Amino acid sequence: MVSRLSPSHTPSTVSGEPFTVHVTRIGQLPFHDRNARRTATATAFGAIDGNAPGNRMDALGIGTRPMDHARRRPVDPTTAIEGQTRSTQNVSQLTRSPLWVCPRGTAVSVSTVRLRSVLAMADLGLELISGEEDLDRSVRWAVTTDLLDPSRYLSGDELVITGLHWRHHASDSAAFVRALARSGAAGMIAGPARYGGIPRDVIEACRHHRIPLLRVPESVTFARVTEQVNRNVATGRSAHLSAVLDRHRQVVSGRGLESVLGLIERDLGMRCWVLSFTGRVVAGSSTPPIERLGTALGTRRLPLVLRETDSPCTVFAISEHSTARVADWYLVCEGDRSDWPEERRAVVRELAAVVALERTRADRESTTDRIAQELIDMIVGEAEPAEVMSRLDFTGHRSGQCHVAVAAAASAGQDAETIRIVLRETLYGRNPVIGTIGHEGIALIPADSAVVDEIRRAAEVLAAGLDGVRLSFGISRAVDRTGLRGAVEEARYACRSAAAGAEPANVVSHDQLATHMLLLSSVPDEVRRIFRGRLLAPLHDYDRRHRTDLVLTLETFLRVSGGWSACADRLHVHVNTVRYRIERIEELTGRDLSRLEDRVDFFLALALW
Repeated sequence: MVSRLSPSHTPSTVSGEPFTVHVTRIGQLPFHDRNARRTATATAFGAIDGNAPGNRMDALGIGTRPMDHARRRPVDPTTAIEGQTRSTQNVSQLTRSPLWVCPRGTAVSVSTVRLRSVLAMADLGLELISGEEDLDRSVRWAVTTDLLDPSRYLSGDELVITGLHWRHHASDSAAFVRALARSGAAGMIAGPARYGGIPRDVIEACRHHRIPLLRVPESVTFARVTEQVNRNVATGRSAHLSAVLDRHRQVVSGRGLESVLGLIERDLGMRCWVLSFTGRVVAGSSTPPIERLGTALGTRRLPLVLRETDSPCTVFAISEHSTARVADWYLVCEGDRSDWPEERRAVVRELAAVVALERTRADRESTTDRIAQELIDMIVGEAEPAEVMSRLDFTGHRSGQCHVAVAAAASAGQDAETIRIVLRETLYGRNPVIGTIGHEGIALIPADSAVVDEIRRAAEVLAAGLDGVRLSFGISRAVDRTGLRGAVEEARYACRSAAAGAEPANVVSHDQLATHMLLLSSVPDEVRRIFRGRLLAPLHDYDRRHRTDLVLTLETFLRVSGGWSACADRLHVHVNTVRYRIERIEELTGRDLSRLEDRVDFFLALALW
């Protein structure tokens, strides 16, 4: 494996297909370790072009750039090229321009395309938003990213294509564009689909940092833009570039992980797998030599070497900043990372980045299921049963089949999107219809007697990685289409009951529920609304107007059987605060919480809410 360029003309062979790299000495022009790592990574991906000495593919397999291309760093102008004296201006221009270094010592420019030419590609339909004065910039390759800070994958003169999914606040625009400017990006192409256009703060940030901004129509895919730009850049190397773009398309379309893992196994002899938190093999040609990820999930720091068999494996998290490890994917690589050379570690780091991109794509496709969310909203709302059944038809569930509702929730700190991901993975293969209600996740699946046992097994795996977070599942009985609302309420009640358990991850099924919930689930909808509205509507209105917690206090008070101190402890308030809130509840509702009958009424109303 080539780890550092040397001033020689010796042919080199890397694991995989043989090739020859000829490098002519360039005085004291520094060669940085980061370039060495990227070169080794590209080699491991089988990305060296034997027909173009010195040329290599980037670590993600998306485009090509020269092996010796340096970032813009200070260089001694008198020693930049052996035997010649260059001015500081010339050296700056040299380090910015892509070069091949050939056997005769001749610096040859790598094929590039002007940004103006990209804009003129009629079949892409690109529109210039800002930066007309910089349209003569050279573009070496195009890269797609939705990372807030993609600078680690940029080395200068890239055309960055983005769907703006990194933008959660207006201030994110300045941070993203600043990263492009510091990395020397040639320009930026933005897709308008996420916001129905390009936000003003994005445009202003591009103008401020002098990053030309182009807009791509929604009808044109990013893969198509990437393919056409890179094809024009790499004229004369079409056969090699075709293979590169095919890998890129496979990754973007969700079919590329298997091929990338196959390249790693072929070129390095190292098997790799992508696993979900339940141990499901997301990608990989064989069964991994570990039974489950419980040990890794329970470890605060990854990577972790597992030695469950004679063949050790190393488990990596694909997200460095994941707040919910149970919602993550994992990269499992054969071997003990402590025995690996730096080049192989660099390969795995880049592979993890590719897996992270694929995970983001998969989550984005799943979380945009508008029909599923609308269905859940209709079930728990005021929609008529006929409307609910009509909407259910759009989910692909067969007419007339029975369904089971599954509710999931976590303690404070986990957002609804994390719960949605946990539900989707736990119910993988069951065609779940998933939505959220507040911080709860709700799923509808075709009825199956094995679902309870499967969720319990998943909870056992999850328990190891919760790290102080409590996760609860509730499962309803099987119902036909007319009973969906009752099933969802039953599952939510079971989920709340599971939250009272002692284990980190608890599951309560319908057969463990108290009898009153079975009765309440059959009460007509109109009766439910009237009953709960008379008792709880005044409290919800008061909480909304005054930002208080009367409903939460009432629920906690009943859960501890009217114990003042116990209620105060759970709410983390003084006992006098609890007494004041209970008095306010009694004033607003005209009920007396010292009477058993009124407590029962409130208990039932909360169960129906």
